[in-house]
Amino acid sequence: MTLTTYEPTIVDDEELVETQVRTSIPVRDGIEVGPRRNMRSARLEDRYAFFGALAGGLAIATLLFGWIAPLTGAVGFVVVAFLSFIGIYALLVRTTSDGREVTDRVMTVVLASAGVILFGALLFVVAFAMLRGWPALLHVNFFFQDMEFAGPLDGLDVGGVAHAIVGTLIQIGIALAISIPLGILTALFLNEVGGRFARFVRTIVDAMTALPSIVAGLFVYSAIILVFTHQRSGFAAALAITVMMLPIIVRASDVVLRLVAGNLREASYALGASRWRTVWHVVLPTARSGLVTAVILGTARGIGETSPVLLTSGITNVMNTNPFHGPMISLPLQVFDFVRSPEPNIVARGFGTAAVLLLLVLALFAIARVIGGRGAGTLSPRQQRAARNASARDAERMDAAAARRETSAEAEASVARATSAHPATSEPPLEEPQ
Repeated sequence: MTLTTYEPTIVDDEELVETQVRTSIPVRDGIEVGPRRNMRSARLEDRYAFFGALAGGLAIATLLFGWIAPLTGAVGFVVVAFLSFIGIYALLVRTTSDGREVTDRVMTVVLASAGVILFGALLFVVAFAMLRGWPALLHVNFFFQDMEFAGPLDGLDVGGVAHAIVGTLIQIGIALAISIPLGILTALFLNEVGGRFARFVRTIVDAMTALPSIVAGLFVYSAIILVFTHQRSGFAAALAITVMMLPIIVRASDVVLRLVAGNLREASYALGASRWRTVWHVVLPTARSGLVTAVILGTARGIGETSPVLLTSGITNVMNTNPFHGPMISLPLQVFDFVRSPEPNIVARGFGTAAVLLLLVLALFAIARVIGGRGAGTLSPRQQRAARNASARDAERMDAAAARRETSAEAEASVARATSAHPATSEPPLEEPQ
């Protein structure tokens, strides 16, 4: 197979002529092509190696803990079985592959095992709290009553944690209302303005990330309660939670905003946009999903705090919806108060409260993901319908404008024909004055 191309060349008289050049493409017939490998599924030998190594690891651990060595304990059994599994798996893969693929397979198994361990730990925590608190969760009054008329010896059909749920929502709402604007604005200052003071602020934020929670509670207790309010309240607890959430949100938002490509800002500046218009219409929409993740991380840090809330909010058994007056308990503090009791029903209420806290956190995270989890430029179904309707209106307007132009063109043409048919009736052009 040959291709004919033409290249312009310059001759002595500076004239361009076309010279024919033949380019040959090698023939691919007869070249062996290996079988395609499905990257989404494991090969048969890989499955044999995995399950064989798994059986060998369990067998070695069983022999060591049951027959050969005086070893005991479930944790040790799992560790020995896992290490034996990794070693046997590497040997089995090495029989059919080279060293590079052995390293790839072993690291894949190690990383997948880390993910399984993490998910298993989370599942164990949630399941343990749900099982221990299931007797309390079965009663509807647990979600809609407080502990005002419930004693330590009363059954689970009396009392609930409605006051703790309301207190948690109020406190975390106030903390988010303070932390989100301050955190995102601080991150924008660190990235868009910069300077020496920005480096100082970044250093302080990094130091506050590792701040012990009890220190935040002591700070709010000494600076707010002892000086101004002279009483524990939900607002003081919200301020203590804010101190814990703010550095997390600032640090995570700072990292996310750094990932926004600089050419997006340059393109906006090239179109004549100002700095803050670029931030509002380019930087923030691009980093929206990352900023939502930063807020989620801050919320996860603040909603489960107990030490600062213990010092600032106080403990109460009644409903209090006023964050500025009187003690207001939260779910973590209610769990701490319940599990200290020796009564089984109170302890069951404590684990039920922990399960409610976990479910509340999962619900808040799901809502945050739905609101801001879409990437930049991704429209919601409502926004897509609005865009389609706007496009339809634009098309109708353009069709109407085209129809008006055609009508005016026809009118002008008819006037021109009438004028050419009766030239005597046309007015002579005006003469300019001398």
